[in-house]
Amino acid sequence: MQKVNQCLILAAGNGTRIRTISGGLPKPLVDFRGKPIIEHIVQRAHRAGIQSFVIVVGYRSDLIRNWFEGRSLGVSVTFVENPDYHKANGVSALKARNAIHDNFLLLMADHLFEPETAEVLIEQPFGFDEVILAVDPNIDRVFDLDDATKVLRAGDRIIDIGKEITNYDALDTGMFLCSPAVFDRLEFATKEGNCSLSDGMHKLISEGRLRALEIGEGRWQDLDTPEALAHAEAVFDPYLHHQPNHESVVRV
Repeated sequence: MQKVNQCLILAAGNGTRIRTISGGLPKPLVDFRGKPIIEHIVQRAHRAGIQSFVIVVGYRSDLIRNWFEGRSLGVSVTFVENPDYHKANGVSALKARNAIHDNFLLLMADHLFEPETAEVLIEQPFGFDEVILAVDPNIDRVFDLDDATKVLRAGDRIIDIGKEITNYDALDTGMFLCSPAVFDRLEFATKEGNCSLSDGMHKLISEGRLRALEIGEGRWQDLDTPEALAHAEAVFDPYLHHQPNHESVVRV
């Protein structure tokens, strides 16, 4: 199986729920432990073995592009612009279609994770047209269950997914191992120019092509609100923690 070396990061949203502390910055540039969230995401994926990144930007994309300009994180970065960033996240994923040609890791720009989890995920064998979603069966430890995307499984196959489903046995961590065929499923699910990742996943479910990988005791956190950010500060081991680097902290 070909080694997965490319990562798609969705970073286009306007981050309305974290705006009380963002100061107008796009959410990926909000500070966490002395550096922007997006730097944590890239560095952790890089530690898992990813060398090439495609980042979909939208809201105040110039600030994200400017932050990366002139910085050497040891990886290659390609930006894709999504002017429709007010739409669901599946639209952002579709914008990157022409930049992705092989199997890839799909991440959210505001979902913190442990590098070991990503490493295990990208090493999974999977069939043509399949997608593997990293799921957390430890429902009791989730910080904000109401906002979490829920998953129902039958064996290792996912048979339902969504924020509103009432019958579930795990949670969506926002980490996917995908083949480029996922873009066809998102395209199929698009209605009136809009679709979410979950819409595309439902298409895969109908084909029996969405698998689950349990993350065990691995930590993850959606940094969607100030409260979630504070929670992550408390529960994450400081893998890449350092004293604040004034070149990394973004100010406007």
